[in-house]
Amino acid sequence: MTSQEILKDAEARMEKALDVFRNDLKGLRTGRASPQMLDALRVDNYGTMSPIRDVASVTCPDAASIVIKPYVADSLKEIEKAIRASDLGLAPNNDGKVIRLSVPAMSGDQRKKLVAQLKKSAEAAKVSCRNVRRDGNKHLEDEEKAKRMTEDDRDKGKTKVQDLLKVYEGKIDALSATKEKEVME
Repeated sequence: MTSQEILKDAEARMEKALDVFRNDLKGLRTGRASPQMLDALRVDNYGTMSPIRDVASVTCPDAASIVIKPYVADSLKEIEKAIRASDLGLAPNNDGKVIRLSVPAMSGDQRKKLVAQLKKSAEAAKVSCRNVRRDGNKHLEDEEKAKRMTEDDRDKGKTKVQDLLKVYEGKIDALSATKEKEVME
C-alpha cells in the first residue's frame, strides 16, 4: 500500500467513528422532544427487528411531546413494548391509533449525568480514532520494512496521519461542546 492509500483508509475509518458518535448524540435526551431520540429504538415487525421509522411516522407537535403513528395498526403494541423496554425513561400513552410520549423537563442532576455520558461517548470516539492512527502508523512501518517505502515517506505519512487525527478530534470536540451546551440549556 502507498502512503496515500493508507491515509485514505485512515480517513475513511475516522469518518466512520465520527458518524457513530453523531448517531450516539442523536439518541441523547436534551429535555426537548425530538424524533431522533427514538432512532436507536428497534421494533419487532413480523419477526424482524426494524427501526421505528420503518414502521411508524414520528413527529413532534411541540417541544414537550412526540407522536408516533404506526403505518399498520397491528404494530402499535410492539412499538409500545419497545418504548417501555428502552432506557429512554418515557411512558407511552396509547389511545388505540397513536402513541403519545411526554418528554419531561430534566433536572440539574439528570443534565450533569447526561453531560458525563456525553463526555464518555466523545472519549470513546477519540480512542477509536487513535486506534485508527495506530493502525495507519503500523501499516506505514510495515511498508518501510518491506522496502516498498522510504523512511522519509514513512515519516511524512505518520505526520499526515497525526494531522488527520487532530482534525477528527477537533470535530468530535466541537460536536460534543455543541451538544453539551444544548443539554445544559
